[in-house]
Amino acid sequence: MLRTLRHLSVLALFLIAPAAHAQSGGVLHFCLHGEPKTFNPILVDDEASENIRYLTGGVLIRLNRQTQGLEPALATSWHLSKDGRTITLQLRKGLYFSDGTPFTSEDVAYTMKMLMDPQLHSATGDAFRSGDGNIDVQTPSVDTVAITFPARVAGLEQLFDQVAILSAHSPKKEMAVLGPFYVSEYKAGSYVELKRNPNYWKRDAQGHPLPYLEGLHLDIQRNRDIELLRFRRGELQLINRLDSESYVRLQKEDANVARNAGAGLDSDHIWFNEIPAAPLPEYKKVWFRSAQFRAAISKAINRDDICRIVFAGYAKPAYGPVSPANRFWFNSALPAPKYDPQRALSLLIQAGFRFSNNELRDQFGNRVEFTLVTNSGNAVREKIATMIQQDLANVGIKMNVVTLDFPSLIERMTRTFDYEACLLGLVNTDLDPNGQMTVWLSSGENHQWNPSQKTPATTWEAEIDTLMREQATALTDKKRKEKFDRVQQIIYEQQPFIYLVNRDVLTAVSPAVVGAAPTVLNPPAFWNVDVLQLKPSTELGAQK
Repeated sequence: MLRTLRHLSVLALFLIAPAAHAQSGGVLHFCLHGEPKTFNPILVDDEASENIRYLTGGVLIRLNRQTQGLEPALATSWHLSKDGRTITLQLRKGLYFSDGTPFTSEDVAYTMKMLMDPQLHSATGDAFRSGDGNIDVQTPSVDTVAITFPARVAGLEQLFDQVAILSAHSPKKEMAVLGPFYVSEYKAGSYVELKRNPNYWKRDAQGHPLPYLEGLHLDIQRNRDIELLRFRRGELQLINRLDSESYVRLQKEDANVARNAGAGLDSDHIWFNEIPAAPLPEYKKVWFRSAQFRAAISKAINRDDICRIVFAGYAKPAYGPVSPANRFWFNSALPAPKYDPQRALSLLIQAGFRFSNNELRDQFGNRVEFTLVTNSGNAVREKIATMIQQDLANVGIKMNVVTLDFPSLIERMTRTFDYEACLLGLVNTDLDPNGQMTVWLSSGENHQWNPSQKTPATTWEAEIDTLMREQATALTDKKRKEKFDRVQQIIYEQQPFIYLVNRDVLTAVSPAVVGAAPTVLNPPAFWNVDVLQLKPSTELGAQK
């Protein structure tokens, strides 16, 4: 994230005056799609717990989900040392946790030590690990804290968006919070009740305390059809994410309710198994290792048709590993993906394949045929696979489709390596490329086409290894972007993952909710929950 954005003041969007037709107070109802595993923000590693952390946790620096810029939160300003190892933060004065405990630099020190405790195995803390040794935290005053890491941490400021500050002294421990709401009641398998934090530090432009809402009622509901039905009945006022089919149905009923934030960060893609030890015929391994073969497959796939037919137009063809929605890190110099079956055939012929009688054969006469696996029960991916199957038939390739239950699919991907090609998706929760280290480093476990390599199998993978490490230690974001732009260029040229689509981020917002402005970043529908308001309504998705 550009450091020039680091000291932005809180945007006016956060500080709007109460709308004349809305009212303060009221309880907003929506769903969590799973049971929260923890209320301790240090230990969060699931979506439901992450949503609770966002709603309750106070952070030092906030990533604005709309501008993608960093903004002061509990810290009014911060400074990075030249070597990138030390960040010094100035804290807001006179703040209190939800239970009345004062907030000081001691709480930040306590939180960082807990976060980096190896015994706790914090996924959030892992993002801060930069080398051997421990962090050092100094608190020269109650409103100043300096944190020094063993080595430079790339994108350090942005990582603090995920760190909810704990109280070092409150008897309520992690239940004492600095965010807009606190957990007041939890019934396992049923709901989580949140109430307004009377000590929350933000105020609107007129000096009114935030949040406007009195509370939140979060039902635990895994069934998306039931969630949609309850929204249509007016029992819920938000749906944080919708699939395209549900979105189309809602839009037909009331176009004002269905909200499309645009193409998101997540992608669907396919890859071929290039693992040397995989139990595959050697001639197929030769195909899969050929960049021309992979590029031809990419050219032969009609992404526009996938977007139009599978997603009803609510997806965009994917350029590569970074969606255009990631404004800073996306390499805009990459060519737009283009459907070109004639170019695909030309590439295949250049690579030694022969096309005759609508069949493609390699130089040894082997029919080009392979099996694509994907997860069963996922209607969207099954449709995508069927469309790819039809597209590849046009260039003489026979592709079979097999669906597997998820445990069996993971077993083949990570243990037996008994598969030829795979269709899955990648969930991107981090704008910064460091969040994809295990994908792009050849030694990474998520380097799916050939994971956990002892040494890079190819010169281009070796180059990516070098570039990813260099961007992680570069001292400016400009230098980091130059390195990562080159990574994206190599991925485009080599096609180890053949990216298909970036799905639109689709949400539903009741007319009863004032101030909602869905974005592509999580949580899309309630990222600005502290300024949301309710108005009386009997329309679709209205307050009851």
